[in-house]
Amino acid sequence: MMRSLPVLTLALLVACSSGTSIVRPATVAPASAALPAGAALPLFDAHIHYSEPAWSLLTPDEALAKLTRSGVRRAIVSSSPDTGTQRLYERAPDIVVPFLRPYRNEVGPATWARDGTTVAYMQATYRRGVHRGIGEIHLSPGEVDLPVVRAVLDLAVNERLWLLVHTDARGIDEVMAYVRGRTRVLWAHAGQFASPDEIRRLIERHATLWVELAGRTDIVAGGAIDPAWRALFVAHADRFLVGSDTWINPQWERLEDIHAGTQSWLAMLPADVARRIASGNADELFPPAPY
Repeated sequence: MMRSLPVLTLALLVACSSGTSIVRPATVAPASAALPAGAALPLFDAHIHYSEPAWSLLTPDEALAKLTRSGVRRAIVSSSPDTGTQRLYERAPDIVVPFLRPYRNEVGPATWARDGTTVAYMQATYRRGVHRGIGEIHLSPGEVDLPVVRAVLDLAVNERLWLLVHTDARGIDEVMAYVRGRTRVLWAHAGQFASPDEIRRLIERHATLWVELAGRTDIVAGGAIDPAWRALFVAHADRFLVGSDTWINPQWERLEDIHAGTQSWLAMLPADVARRIASGNADELFPPAPY
């Protein structure tokens, strides 16, 4: 059993219900301070999948060891099917933050929202006290009105679960309009193609929206952090989390390289901002569950 990673103990729990503000730690580094050269921050990876194709590549213990070598101390994990998430959680409940996604067998990102078995599967598979959120779910604009989607969003609201949603700027606006602050939402990939200005407008509009950055290779251009991204991170340091998205086996294979890249752009930010995005925000939002 792999349970050796240290867990950062944080005293503050953010209320699940609406737009409760996050209380900041009492002491933070000055905004102008930089990380020491070569410093590596502990990471909370907000976008890990241990889905069925990965089981033949990595045993649960090997997957957890891979996270450790990549600098990941804790992680949100969702899998297709949920069995993969539970296998990691059973070995390391202090590391794994389980999310439940509706994908399994032939039901995937393109079909779940219209599949008649989705709601029953989610209700039967959901483990109260174990699953902390629903997602990653893929949504196209306009799909929030589908009955299956509304039932899944209602499950999140009723159980006070997070939602991890893969959609564009219009889609996330629709999700936020439907949940109306009744639960919190993590926007996967920062919308993939949403600009820093679009992201800024959305997080300023929605108090219960946070942003996960897996796959946003545009943060760095020409070896330097993009000025628009940097300004956004500094202005809203409390609203961002890092991620990798191990949706296919090659992503698992290059996980250490992915997070070496994460560390490189975090080092270009003020130290207090970098620490919040690397793990501080996620540790406040997902405090270790009592056992």
